[in-house]
Amino acid sequence: MELGVLFVIKIRPYRSTDWPRLCEIHDSSRLDELDLTVGADAFLTLEQTAENEGIFDGQLMVAEVDNIVQGFIAYSDKEITWLYVAPAFYRRGVGRALVRQAISDSASTMDVEMLEGNAPALELYRSEGFEVVKRIEGTLEGNEGFAAAGLVLRRNIKSG
Repeated sequence: MELGVLFVIKIRPYRSTDWPRLCEIHDSSRLDELDLTVGADAFLTLEQTAENEGIFDGQLMVAEVDNIVQGFIAYSDKEITWLYVAPAFYRRGVGRALVRQAISDSASTMDVEMLEGNAPALELYRSEGFEVVKRIEGTLEGNEGFAAAGLVLRRNIKSG
């Protein structure tokens, strides 16, 4: 029997020195995401998309394991806008810890848009109380030459 390795996930605010690692994480994870959805031909690096897509517009938090950034999330009090985890840490709690941080900082309702076909992301969001409220069709944000379908998910935080 193989036992899982336990590790501590530390969530902290982004620092400018994290930028090279965020680029590594995004670029490898984005390729995985696109392979599940619209295809790798639609790939653009974080360097190419970050400013136009507002990564710094709200909160930007990172998840560290053993003092190495292994994931990041960007969000406002009403919407998660970015979530990426290093492939070596998929399904190991890093993404969940980041989503829970965003939820704890959010308003009573939080939305996230994601590409249709990204089953691992959909499973994570659903397990954290998000429900699909709308399907949208159009082009890939930031790379409008590619058709895409997306899902809008919403999590309502129950008061009381």
